[in-house]
Amino acid sequence: MIWQIIGMYAVGLALLIGAGFALVGAIGLMKFNDSMTRLHAPTKVGTVGIGSLLLASMIHSYVYAEGSMHELLIMAFLFVTAPISANFIAKVNIHKRSCDTPPSPPRDDTWSTLNVPEADREVAAE
Repeated sequence: MIWQIIGMYAVGLALLIGAGFALVGAIGLMKFNDSMTRLHAPTKVGTVGIGSLLLASMIHSYVYAEGSMHELLIMAFLFVTAPISANFIAKVNIHKRSCDTPPSPPRDDTWSTLNVPEADREVAAE
């Protein structure tokens, strides 16, 4: 009996979190102007929002029925595919030049290399 009450509140909380993320994602999708900034809102809904709704479904099925692991497989599929599809959409926008290209990074010979800056060579020798 107590587990059903705790499960009911856990399902309600997960549904509220999922619905909140879905609402924020829908508002972000309508509010942002650029396709690159517009891309951010639905990816969060696809991972956190839908994941929370599926978690609510899992909790409900385990508390009130036999339970099912189908939702876990759906969550795993969404968590793997959503970032990949967002990356592909972003690359298409960059290649179409439909968005501003980011500025070039400053010239730096030591980033991601084994070169040691002159100021740090004395410290490394000691």
